[in-house]
Amino acid sequence: MTALFALATSLLWGLADFGGGLLTRRMPALTVVVVSQSIAAAVLGTVVLATGAWSEAGPQLWFAVAAGLVGPVAMLSFYKALALGPMGVVSPLGSLGVAVPVGVGVVLGERPGLVQFAGIAVAVVGVVLAGGPQLKGAPVHRQAVLLTLLAAFGFGAVMSLIAEASTNLTGLFLALFVQRVTNVAAGGTALRVSVKRGARAALPEGGFPRGLVPALAFVGLADVAANGTYSLAAQHGPVTVAAVLASLYPVVTALAARGILRERLRGVQAAGAGLALIGTVLLATG
Repeated sequence: MTALFALATSLLWGLADFGGGLLTRRMPALTVVVVSQSIAAAVLGTVVLATGAWSEAGPQLWFAVAAGLVGPVAMLSFYKALALGPMGVVSPLGSLGVAVPVGVGVVLGERPGLVQFAGIAVAVVGVVLAGGPQLKGAPVHRQAVLLTLLAAFGFGAVMSLIAEASTNLTGLFLALFVQRVTNVAAGGTALRVSVKRGARAALPEGGFPRGLVPALAFVGLADVAANGTYSLAAQHGPVTVAAVLASLYPVVTALAARGILRERLRGVQAAGAGLALIGTVLLATG
């Protein structure tokens, strides 16, 4: 079951990243985050009511609140990076968030092994190469790399926090609901402040594109489902196995970008993306 849930996580996160990246080319990234997470929160609220998950309320839900505050920052950074592209570079770098749980383990007394140190070194080299250090050709925008690394830290923090917010399935429903409500509250506040300060309108000219509602719903629901399947994977077996298989989601995003957008990577960028992914796997398995 661990492998099945973790592979489902990779598929869901990969497709959500791809969809989110495309949507940010049609409307502001913050709007994508707020609307997609609002839809997810509404669905989760129905699930919580239907399952009686409110009975699982307790102090542990503060971890879900914290995850909800960090999540919008990570998603906004990641979606902006995906819009700058190319997705085949951005998505693998985002998977480096697995380093955060490793860091938490060190603080709690664990010590990284040789494999984990090797993973750190490989990942750093991958980050440098993914930036496209060539004398000719247009390199990946530096802002995309920086935004992706910020997002990776946020994603790793959310994984660590949400893992502490529940111990069973109904508790997981409630934790994910609280996380999404906090996402919407934080993101909505940021969106309102941004518009008041004269930033570009939250919606494209001509009003809200209703035709994008299904895509926004898919992104929000796929993201929350991925959080859920990852938590279930970690509960049903070794966390290292779950983390390794769940970290394969950049492959899904890259394949989607290649197959649908016909996106091509330069050799050094592809090598850097591959090394970043390898480094992630080493960090998770060490």
